[in-house]
This record gives sequence, structure tokens and C-alpha cells, in this order.
Amino acid sequence: MLLGPPGAGKGTQAQIIADRLGVPAISTGDIFRANVSGKTELGLRAKGYMDAGDLVPDEITVAMVKDRLAEPDAKGGFLLDGFPRTIAQAEQLRDSLRELGQTLDCVLEMVVEEDELVRRLSGRRVLVDGEWVQRDDDKPETVRHRLQVYREQTAPLSGWYESERLLTRIDAIGAIEEITERAMGALEACGDRRPDGPVAG
Repeated sequence: MLLGPPGAGKGTQAQIIADRLGVPAISTGDIFRANVSGKTELGLRAKGYMDAGDLVPDEITVAMVKDRLAEPDAKGGFLLDGFPRTIAQAEQLRDSLRELGQTLDCVLEMVVEEDELVRRLSGRRVLVDGEWVQRDDDKPETVRHRLQVYREQTAPLSGWYESERLLTRIDAIGAIEEITERAMGALEACGDRRPDGPVAG
């Protein structure tokens, strides 16, 4: 699993690392879109909350993730991108994995200083009607609020996974290739710590 604040580069690294390991990169965004567009029971329940502007309850989110992890391509390992987001979700995920006969082997926390995150996120531009503009949610004050929400809601996962002896922190500053090599090295070290040796996932 990749853990880190907005702007740390989780999405980019998740795809590269998953390709290297030959396992699927799984994000809740993709899972939500697949369930909603496929009109699954869970997708329809989630859409009801989303249409009302409410957060989707953990039990629905975790059930979607569990269904995804039960698919054949995830049997040999998987990489979770940005999920779980809270300790409650992490506990439910652990229970779901046990039911599937799987485990989470390693959590990589991508560490970036806040000023760098603000610089990265507030520097993004999108093309609108032939003009590059800054999205409202990428303005510096909004970015700092998003990072505050992350610190309050998701950052406690770092300590929780550390207590579970699953956490490894990596420096997420530098070229994409450099960060990937740090991540791969950390994953190998995680595998070496396990009694049964390296395992993808």
C-alpha cells in the first residue's frame, strides 16, 4: 500500500511499481467508477450517498475493495493506492483480507515537506478554452486546507501501520525514477523481514 499526502506522487508511483511487480494497482477512485458505471448493488448504494453530497460509508467502500481484491488478477498480489484513509478503514481492510486468506505485506509512506507539496499542487494548470488556468482546489490556501484534512484524518495511519510493523518511509523528493528505485528497495526489505520471504502486495 502507498500512503502519503496529496501531491506526494502516489498515483504515478503506484502504476510504475505495480507494472514492475506484475500486479494490479488498485485505487478507490477506479473501484467507485467501475461499480457506479456497472450499476452493481454496491455502486447504486454508493451513488445514492454521492448524489446527496454525503460521504460513502466505510462499510460500502471496504466491501467494494474486498470484491476487487477477490478478483483473479489480485490473487498473486496487489498494490493499494491511497486506501485505506482512516484507521477504521484499515481495521476493516485487515479483517477483509483475512477472510480472503490474504495479508498486507508492506506500507510505503511517501514523505514530502509541506512547502514542496504546496508548490507542486498550486503549480498545476489545466487547459480551458485554449488558456492555462489554475483550478480552485489547486490554489495555495485550498491546498493547505487539503493537507490539514490529510494530517487530521489520514496521517494517523502512519503510526498505526508502524505499530503493526508494516510501515517503511521513503523520501519522495527527486526524479520519478529515483523515487521508484527507493520504493522497490523498500519493498524488497519488507519482503526480507517476512518469515516466508518476499511477497508482492
